[in-house]
Amino acid sequence: MKRTAAYIALSLAALAAPAQQQLREVTVMSRRPIRDIGIEQTRIDSAALRENIAQSLADVLAYNSAVFVKNYGRATMSTVAFRGTSPAHTRVTWNGLDLSSPMLGMVDFSTIPGQFVDRATLLHGSSGLTEATGGLGGALALSTEPDRDGRTGFTASYIQGVGSFSTFDEYLRLGWTRGRLSLSTRVSYASSPNDFSYRNHDKKENIYDDDHSIIGSYHPREKNRNGAYKDFNVLQEVRYDTGRTGRLGLSAWYASSDRQLPLLTTDYSDDRPYENRRREQTIRAVASWTSFYTNAKLSARGGYVHTWTAYDFRRDPGSGVLTTITRARSGINTFQARATLDFYPSDRWLFTAEVGTRHNTVRSVDGDASTGGPEFATGYDRRRTELNLMASAKWRPSRRVGLSAVLRGDVGSDRSTPPVPAAFADVLLWPAINLLAKASVSSNYRVPSLNDLYYKPGGNPDLANEHGLTYDAGLSAQWGRSGSYTATVSASWFDSRVKDWILWLPTPKGFFSPVNIARVHAYGIEAAAGVQFTPARGWMADVSVNYSWTPSINRGHPRSPADQSVGKQLPYTPLHSASATARLSWRGWSLLYKWNCYSERYTMSSNAPSLTGRLPAYYMNGVTLERQFTLRRVGLSAKLSVNNLFDEEYLSVLARPMPGINFEFFLGITI
Repeated sequence: MKRTAAYIALSLAALAAPAQQQLREVTVMSRRPIRDIGIEQTRIDSAALRENIAQSLADVLAYNSAVFVKNYGRATMSTVAFRGTSPAHTRVTWNGLDLSSPMLGMVDFSTIPGQFVDRATLLHGSSGLTEATGGLGGALALSTEPDRDGRTGFTASYIQGVGSFSTFDEYLRLGWTRGRLSLSTRVSYASSPNDFSYRNHDKKENIYDDDHSIIGSYHPREKNRNGAYKDFNVLQEVRYDTGRTGRLGLSAWYASSDRQLPLLTTDYSDDRPYENRRREQTIRAVASWTSFYTNAKLSARGGYVHTWTAYDFRRDPGSGVLTTITRARSGINTFQARATLDFYPSDRWLFTAEVGTRHNTVRSVDGDASTGGPEFATGYDRRRTELNLMASAKWRPSRRVGLSAVLRGDVGSDRSTPPVPAAFADVLLWPAINLLAKASVSSNYRVPSLNDLYYKPGGNPDLANEHGLTYDAGLSAQWGRSGSYTATVSASWFDSRVKDWILWLPTPKGFFSPVNIARVHAYGIEAAAGVQFTPARGWMADVSVNYSWTPSINRGHPRSPADQSVGKQLPYTPLHSASATARLSWRGWSLLYKWNCYSERYTMSSNAPSLTGRLPAYYMNGVTLERQFTLRRVGLSAKLSVNNLFDEEYLSVLARPMPGINFEFFLGITI
């Protein structure tokens, strides 16, 4: 408590200090790179990625895009889905390294600190094929970049955060540059008992009178039990710029998390000791080389990912000794290599050829005490090798018109896909406001994950590959006045028809198993708008809004007379998603407001409107007040953030408790 009080006092003192520097005016100019012909993409602003060291990448995406972030609770699994698809339909890369798990087919964004990403680009629909196949909804390209401020020598920054529920966050970044060599180290650590209180709407307590008759009831307030977590990340990077001839880079990222899994809101167990815990250790490393020529660029990269995961569930049956119920271990090793050649015969043409390979090994073991202990474990041990090929041609026949074609193909040791084509076009309709029309059409395939095929119990080795056809069309515009304002607006329509969609459904044996449902029709509208302006001398303001309408309908055939899923929205797929941010800055002060919402989600494929069959819509609000100033060569900052500003009671996933209003204080120093 003394430590918390000290940070609050320092924060208030820093907020009261006089300003020493003002924000500089920046002129933003837009270009139409030939590489981006017809691409539908959303770039997350670097200020959003750096806004809060306690934020994971899932939090950043929730407030700065219209994708659906499915959150299982504070400091628990968070996944991202585009355009009414599933999290497994989102491909994720980091510095060119594919992060999508070959075991699960998805990425847990709650384990990626926002401060460990310098650039995040959402590639919608067909545009995801520029990164990889399999992203039926889209792709997310993450990268880190060297400091570009021209400094030579040593730099350092440190941020300490303290928040509600005895939460502590720390972030350190060190940098050193000398000549063409630069080194960068980032370290983050977060911990909390995570014991927030919430009103449990899944339980009711009766109120009795003196005659023991029920005269009323209420929903009790409970503590989030068994929710403690500790997350540690360290990223080391080395870059060497040889000048005109090339650039060498090496990035190594170690991540460790130790998280207890909170009780469900429907859990009526007593206070006897138990353990429900998930641990994970991941190493990601990628080395890259880029060589530049007069009209060509050759790049090569190789990477390795190792993930070890442990899940333990133990309970006291009444003897005072914890008995193992579940003991699961998994190990994933992935080796990747890729070479890309870009050839520019003129400023109107760009040809690209790429070849890559990916080798995965997965060993999953589940030892269940009810069957005799770890020696009677079940699981699988599988390998998968893929060869990835890509060729593209981009042509700009005139200043206003651009055309592009992409062809991808994957050949696997156990599963292969036919060639996947895509075509893109854009036309500049009105140069004065950069009014650009875009369109694309593509085919795509997704190979089932290893868990889909071999998980025990439930895996289905007879699954077919998912495959679909996607159409996109949209408009975007950007205009402004130098030193006054800049405005952007975009809107697009998409239509995606996927066959053999994989969906995990309950079986009569009591477990879930994946099946191919005949067809899913996902379509809708995405829109975004933003404006930056100077309302008065010394003031800066910006506002951005994102919205998506995404029906995702099961158009298959009933699997049984009781099947009521046909013609219904897919489970956990909101029809409406939206987010907005507004920032006002004056001298060293900054006030940020952020908001996002998701419409109701159904938890069952039948869209049954029962108490457990749907989750109501919810709206999240947050506000941050920041003060920055300099003392000689040292930059200081103090920040106060309020999350869930209006103390809303909500659920993102059925029976997973979520916190009410909570606070965070941050102090930062930069040398």
